[in-house]
Amino acid sequence: MRSKGVVQAEIELQVQFYDVDMMEVVWHGHYVKYFEQARCALLDKLGHNYTQMRDAGYAWPIIDLQVRYMRGAQFGQKLIVRADLVEWENRLKINYLIVDAETGERMTRGSSVQVAVEIASREMQFVCPKVFTDAVERAMQ
Repeated sequence: MRSKGVVQAEIELQVQFYDVDMMEVVWHGHYVKYFEQARCALLDKLGHNYTQMRDAGYAWPIIDLQVRYMRGAQFGQKLIVRADLVEWENRLKINYLIVDAETGERMTRGSSVQVAVEIASREMQFVCPKVFTDAVERAMQ
C-alpha cells in the first residue's frame, strides 16, 4: 500500500451519464479528469493553485501519468478521489486513489508528475520554485 503524502485532499463525485459508455461504465479517459479535480483541490489546499502558479511565472506540464484500473465505476456511483502530495522539491508528484464512497472498495489508482517551466524562457526548472516549496511547507504546518 502506498504511504500517505505530506498533504492530502479529497473530493466526492457522482458518475454522470456523459462520462459512461453504452455499458454504463466510465470510459477510461475520464479517470484522468477525476484525478485533475482532486489535484486542483490539493493545490487549493496548498494555497498555490494553477492561477497562482501562472502568476508566479511558471507553467506546470504533466510529464508522466500512470493509471491502474481495478474495477470500472458505473453510472450514478458515488466516488471519493484522494490526491496525496508525495514529492515537491524537484518535481511535483501526486498519487491518486479512487474508491467507492459507500463501500470503500478501491476502484482506480494512479500518479502524475509535473515539472515547473519558466513561462518567460520556456526552460524547465530542475528544482521547484521557492514560491511553491514555501506553500507546501506552510500547508504542512
